[in-house]
Amino acid sequence: MSSDRRFRGPIDLHTHSRVSDGTESPARLVAAAAAAGLGTVALTDHDSTAGWAEATDAARREGVTLIPGMELSTRVDWSSVHLLAYLFDPNNAKLVAETARIREARLHRAEEMVARISRDYDVNWDDVVAQTNPGATVGRPHIADALVARGLAGTRSEAFAGILHWRAGYYQPHYAPDPLTAIELVVAAGGVPVIAHPATVSRADVVLEHRMRDFVDAGLFGLEIDHRENTPEGKVRLQRLADEYGLQLTGSSDYHGEGKPNRLGENTTRPEVLDALIDRATGWQPVYAA
Repeated sequence: MSSDRRFRGPIDLHTHSRVSDGTESPARLVAAAAAAGLGTVALTDHDSTAGWAEATDAARREGVTLIPGMELSTRVDWSSVHLLAYLFDPNNAKLVAETARIREARLHRAEEMVARISRDYDVNWDDVVAQTNPGATVGRPHIADALVARGLAGTRSEAFAGILHWRAGYYQPHYAPDPLTAIELVVAAGGVPVIAHPATVSRADVVLEHRMRDFVDAGLFGLEIDHRENTPEGKVRLQRLADEYGLQLTGSSDYHGEGKPNRLGENTTRPEVLDALIDRATGWQPVYAA
């Protein structure tokens, strides 16, 4: 089937619902994608597939093609690297176990950070819980929302630039697998892995070039190049790596509803790249617009 017949409208392969750290339900997110004129949207909540069913129903109602996915937390030394995973089997036992471990670590990290912050600011764990939804992957964005609700920051972004910044002294890392392990898990589950926004200022040296061959050999499909946080010089480097290793390049919004300024469709992916992604996947199928 040709790209023109399969995909109608722009393609955004990186969004978040309130299942993780977005502010909209999966159904509302899909409706927002349709209202924004998107033809295809991927739901990629952090370390969770809990929004897939609701998003699937909404995609069928709204006439939007849905690419079920997830943004998997990984780590290189002290630096966080995020891996977008698409069309994998959500019931794969090893991947389910690993994401459960990551979510549990995120929760404990958040509890410990709030305990530290509460020594200096009038905020507590109940304030954070009030900002989450049942079953959500709890993380720093929910702490940020609690800080905003308590009047300790004006916006989520302000909270991240202030109290939640590592320089403030409250930050601590959480468990996450090495990127190579995560790529292997996704591929074993029939999915397609893409490294998310790998050329930001904070991640400029994280995706080490001497490891790229191992990532590609393990099944890495592509790099997310068109993302508002990637630097211009970083994008040049990503293009060079894609050319050298035969990787695909994607573009996405990283939409979080009102949780970030990112807007749906502000960066998009070419139809032929999504065609190749779907051809690679064996774990799950897209939900095609009628």
